[in-house]
Formats: sequence, structure tokens, C-alpha cells
Amino acid sequence: MISEACPCGSGQVYAACCGPLHQGAAPAPTAAALMRSRYAAFVVGDSDYLFRTWHPRTRPDDVGLDPALTWTGLEITDVVAGGAEDDEGEVAFVARSCSPLGGDGYLTERSRFVRRAGRWFYLDGSHD
Repeated sequence: MISEACPCGSGQVYAACCGPLHQGAAPAPTAAALMRSRYAAFVVGDSDYLFRTWHPRTRPDDVGLDPALTWTGLEITDVVAGGAEDDEGEVAFVARSCSPLGGDGYLTERSRFVRRAGRWFYLDGSHD
């Protein structure tokens, strides 16, 4: 995986993109970067990263992943704020998936993010 393309769709290799974020070597610099890294965490099965980057006020006790679901692509459709100087941001996206039980699917969401003590956290999202 280290020399493979990052699943977030950035065009970079995983080791230079979301890998360091997943390993805790660096925080996501923007809300969009956190969203991409969280998608990549779903792809690689890193539920610990998903838990760590979910705001404590809204995260579940357990972040379970569906092993039968394969994430196949991410499209960012809108970004509102969430830059390096912001404390809040929104990222709208479409994440595509496939399942041997249900075929192809997708998730459309507008996610809200907040930055606390210099780190971005996923707060919640609304599904279209």
C-alpha cells in the first residue's frame, strides 16, 4: 500500500498523502484534507483513525467498519471554508462503493468539521 496511489484520489502515493495522517505523524491541514484522509481510512480499514478524528461530542462508542463493503471512489463536490485559518468548514462529497450482497452504491454527504487546538475533527454530516 505504501507505494500505491492514495485511495483519497489525490494522485499522490499513500505514503506521501494520507499515510502520515493515519499514522499520527501529521494532522490534516484543512477540513477537505481530513475528509479525504477519513475516506482513505475507510478504504484501508483504519477504524482507529476514524475514531481519533471524530469529534468526542458526536462520535459513537465504536466505529465499526463493514468488511463486505469496498469503497471504490471519492468525488468532492463542494468545500465551504475549512482552510488553514478557519475553525469550521463543510465538505460535500460522493463516495462510491460496491458490495457482493448489494452491488454498486454511493453515499452523498455534506460533512461539518471543526478545528480545536489546531486539529480538525469530523463533527457530523447530512445525507442527501
